[in-house]
Amino acid sequence: MRTCEVNRKTAETDIQLSLNLDGTGKSSVDTGCGFLDHMLTLFAAHGKFDLTVKCAGDTQVDDHHSVEDIGICLGTAFREALGDKRGITRYGSMLLPMDEALILCASDISGRSCLVFDLDIPSEKIGTFDTELVEEFFLAFVRNCPMSLHVKQLAGRNSHHIVEGAFKAAARALKTAAAADGSDEIPSTKGVL
Repeated sequence: MRTCEVNRKTAETDIQLSLNLDGTGKSSVDTGCGFLDHMLTLFAAHGKFDLTVKCAGDTQVDDHHSVEDIGICLGTAFREALGDKRGITRYGSMLLPMDEALILCASDISGRSCLVFDLDIPSEKIGTFDTELVEEFFLAFVRNCPMSLHVKQLAGRNSHHIVEGAFKAAARALKTAAAADGSDEIPSTKGVL
């Protein structure tokens, strides 16, 4: 089983997260940020990852610390659950329509952190959620599960649709990249990822 549990406690957040890469998409998410709960729930469902997240954060300040630290924990859980990456597909991509929004996401679980984030989110907030935190989440994720992750908006006007499309596309791309390819090899001519 490719699973991991991460507990992280700082002066700003207290997070318990568990991940099963080979799950069915069930989730239990309580981050203290309603919009992030929605995004992580659909991320689990579309990636077929089993995900549990509980976060007590200083949301009286704003959602920044919680969003970033959950990205850190989720990236750490992915990295640890993948182990030495033996037998994974390594690459995954998805072109995902979400109503008028069209999002391209491509991932390479390469062992090198690179985020290319190209979303033009029209509004500064979705409900009470600061939309600039979407990039912070994905940046924290790739810094802790080193990979190249490209998230590009090809169309879209509605902020909610754009961000939801990004999380769904990322989930689908990561599902493909993390999938077993039937071999026992590390998918690199270098012999290590």
